[in-house]
Amino acid sequence: MEKVTDIFGSMVFDDLTMKANLSSETYIKLKKTIDEGAPLDLSVANVVAEAMKDWAIEKGATHFTHWFQPLTGVTAEKHDSFISPSSDGRVVMEFSGKELIKGEPDASSFPSGGIRATFEARGYTAWDPTSYAFVKGKTLYIPTAFCSYNGEALDKKTPLLRSMEALNREALRILRLFGNEDAKYVKTSVGAEQEYFLVDRELYGKRKDLVFTGRTLFGAMPPKGQEMDDHYFGALNPRVAAYMEDLDRELWKLGITAKTKHNEVAPGQHELAPIYTSTNIATDHNQLMMDVMQKVAEKHDLVCLLHEKPYEGVNGSGKHNNWSISTDTGINLLSPGDTPYENAQFLIFLCAVIKAVDDYQDLLRIAVATAGNDCRLGANEAPPAVVSMFLGDELTAVMDAIIEEKDYKAAEKQIMKLGAEVLPKFVKDNTDRNRTSPFAFTGNKFEFRMVGSSDSIACTNIMLNSAVAESLRIYADRLEKADNFEEAVHKLIQKTFTDHRRIIFNGNGYDDEWIREAEERGLCNYRTTPDALPHLLDDKNVKMLTEQKVYVRVELESRCAILLENYRKTVMIEARTMTDMVDKQILPAVEGFLGDIAETVNAKRQFKPDLACRYESRLIEKLSGIADEIDRLNLELEDLTAKASGIEEDLEACYYIRDNILPKMKELRAVCDEAETMTAEEYWPIPNYGYLLFLV
Repeated sequence: MEKVTDIFGSMVFDDLTMKANLSSETYIKLKKTIDEGAPLDLSVANVVAEAMKDWAIEKGATHFTHWFQPLTGVTAEKHDSFISPSSDGRVVMEFSGKELIKGEPDASSFPSGGIRATFEARGYTAWDPTSYAFVKGKTLYIPTAFCSYNGEALDKKTPLLRSMEALNREALRILRLFGNEDAKYVKTSVGAEQEYFLVDRELYGKRKDLVFTGRTLFGAMPPKGQEMDDHYFGALNPRVAAYMEDLDRELWKLGITAKTKHNEVAPGQHELAPIYTSTNIATDHNQLMMDVMQKVAEKHDLVCLLHEKPYEGVNGSGKHNNWSISTDTGINLLSPGDTPYENAQFLIFLCAVIKAVDDYQDLLRIAVATAGNDCRLGANEAPPAVVSMFLGDELTAVMDAIIEEKDYKAAEKQIMKLGAEVLPKFVKDNTDRNRTSPFAFTGNKFEFRMVGSSDSIACTNIMLNSAVAESLRIYADRLEKADNFEEAVHKLIQKTFTDHRRIIFNGNGYDDEWIREAEERGLCNYRTTPDALPHLLDDKNVKMLTEQKVYVRVELESRCAILLENYRKTVMIEARTMTDMVDKQILPAVEGFLGDIAETVNAKRQFKPDLACRYESRLIEKLSGIADEIDRLNLELEDLTAKASGIEEDLEACYYIRDNILPKMKELRAVCDEAETMTAEEYWPIPNYGYLLFLV
């Protein structure tokens, strides 16, 4: 029986492995690069590469790849073998420092938003030594950044690392003002909870919509959905439990701290949560986790669905981004301590986050804007598209006391008494949790709940790190010039709480009244991706992101173009899939059922010509009308799709899709789902929701 402690990180070239395989001198130089960003000499890289290769070969590797995160939303890899020809006609296994540090994939074949022309093919991948290499299958994976020939970032890792550097730079300025000279760097950490669905592979293969789009475009609700809430935290069925056991084992081998697993609210839905780690590594781990989840599912004849809304009428899937700030000395800068009212350093960092979320709420919304997430936001399982913050009773009371310059008396800790002496008594938290809030304080961190289940968490954390860095920069500029530091800190905290009180909302985010109130407060409500994306290039956003050196303007323009194009292509694929399924599956099935019913009527009337056949007649009349309506709507959708294809400008096309194609898809789905409820099950050409949700 394998011990978890024996297999954990066994396929990772981590700190322990580096110590064991490198000389102390080389190890110290490499650690200086990892911890402090010091340049890595090629001679050191050669030694590291040789040790990494030998270790990987022992693990069964024959190839290496620079593993990177282009702007496709998934990862990319090109595999090269370690072999090199020798003079005797055989081969030797070689891997140099140059190969470790730099790769040259084709940059023109990845989305660049105009940064690279088709004929300009050269791009570079650069080793990220802060994220450990690992072996998966027969390949050594080397996490890398990806840039164009001219140095523009073509990936998500590069801006993320820049944003982490920006926050570190500004946070250290604040800490020095508070007399902290010990901290060498400040980092953000993330724990990304991952929701997903499992579906039987055979059933999945019979659904074109799942295969081509990741979500069901048709499907009437079964007699039972999630109404009873009996799936949430329910006992794992054996097939799912076996999958989760294998998944844990594979993730642990890769050094991913898979901690919590459970059934989610919807049938067939589950969640996996890791222990939080450095944001860069957490981002790499989440991308790797999604890949492993899908690969392990194949071994169990399952498919892992990561779409934000694979089924209409039941909860969709998100990714909760738990974010905190800490020093290398172990101080959590978002921990309020026992007396948050008196903890000025905590309040300054809290204020920086509040100001950042209010000032750049549009960027946080843009960071999660996709066609898939548009299907989820605002439903019962997800926060609304309006960004707000939950602080809880205690911190809100602290904030109000500071605004009003009143004394604050902390609430006494309450002991929970459960009414049975045998049960333990414990201290009740002063603050409840709010699952409807997009951005909630949860004790010593913030949980951003708007991220979609298939999204990279890089985008959210780039914007969050950058915005908080900007708040801290403004604070440091003011406080460094202050004659009376304590008084300046108090005024700064009071001003921030007063100016940004509008972003704090502790109530029910699902309430329609809140949406109206939010708009009255002046908060953004970008319901769809086309509503949100153009604001990426608003002057205030470009100014902040370029001054913090996270992006240059051309990189922002390219990302806006790529995201709009992605939205356009995603919905167009869905629309074409719908019309294809209607033409080749749904209408033929309905017509086949109607034909057989008509034959039944004819057969009955051969024996009794005046037989009314009322049931059959009503069914034929109603279903024939529905079939005609399906045909009409399907032709209209085909026409709209053709028109959208002819629109050259992506933003215009996205608006057209939002206003015309999506509503027509909704209409077509409604009548097809009605037809499903009237058509005998053996005639319906695709597995229904009952089978998809419950037969796992």
